[in-house]
Amino acid sequence: MEKNNSRYVAYISTYTSGSKDKCGIKIYDVDLEKGRFHDKGEVEINNSSYLTISHNRNFLYSITDTGVEAHRILADGMLESIGGGSINGMRGCYLSTDYDDQFLFVAGYHDGKLTVLRINEDGSVGEIVEEIYHKGPGSAAERYNRPHITCARMSRDNKFLCEADSGLDRVNIYELNHTTGKLKLADIIRSEQSSAPRHCLFSRDGNYLYVVHELKKFVGVYKYTHSPTLVPDFELIETIPTVNKYHATGTTASALKMSYDGSYLVSSNAGDNSVILYDVDKESGKLTKSFCLPISGDYPKAASLFPDNRHLVSLNHETKTLTFFKVDMENHQMAMSGREMKIDRPNCIIFHRLAED
Repeated sequence: MEKNNSRYVAYISTYTSGSKDKCGIKIYDVDLEKGRFHDKGEVEINNSSYLTISHNRNFLYSITDTGVEAHRILADGMLESIGGGSINGMRGCYLSTDYDDQFLFVAGYHDGKLTVLRINEDGSVGEIVEEIYHKGPGSAAERYNRPHITCARMSRDNKFLCEADSGLDRVNIYELNHTTGKLKLADIIRSEQSSAPRHCLFSRDGNYLYVVHELKKFVGVYKYTHSPTLVPDFELIETIPTVNKYHATGTTASALKMSYDGSYLVSSNAGDNSVILYDVDKESGKLTKSFCLPISGDYPKAASLFPDNRHLVSLNHETKTLTFFKVDMENHQMAMSGREMKIDRPNCIIFHRLAED
């Protein structure tokens, strides 16, 4: 849990198509005590569907219609553009960096393409060094009838890229060449048919992989082990639902977020319009449901705990709002705290701690 005297900003990505608002990144000062945001600034960028911050915390990268754009994070949390780069394909839906901040990985939902770009020494976007197109029919003919890459992120030991394909119901595990940026397929985690793995992330110690499955609404927990002479091993040790036993029809699970201290995992459910919070057992990696409650909005694309774990914010895409809640971990409850905030089709949120004065 973070100290209350730490200062944070929050970055939220939004869609701009069909809107008079051309600023796709919103910047907020974070009030940890009250669990609220205050307008700080915005960045003109088109359809910023996803954001990531470099592991050295100096740069922010965003998806755009034309590829990716890079921004330097200033001391006060504001952003300074340092240019962008093409991904030579359709607009991406997810991006992340390796732990050395040498490469940028972009997942392509629309064209089933994974793109790797080099990151320059000044944090700007460099050339494309790898392009992989997925091929093959999906398992659910009505919607997921072709490859849809929805996530790509590195294992915490910085050896393997885990890439979720919700159309092909699998997570590809690639070994990264840290010199060239080339990827070599090392393993495949095959999910249940028509489950649609959407997002994946590792525990803070790197020993467990969590994969949320959009259509079948569960999180798979995998024990990760690796030795220099063996392929990576991902052993499924648990599956746990993202919804209550009784929930709305047509529900799909959304993004995963880990709390700052690694003690809690959060996901949200569109259709059911709820957020689920799990307690994380740091020894076994297993999850225990704390609560699954409504978020007072429509289509929560993401939800996140504040850095001190005392409040939660939900990004409600269809109602174009942020809703805020006070969280009671001991009693497994949350209660709405104050009025909603208007924001046009929010998609992704990142909290960033500012340097001490």
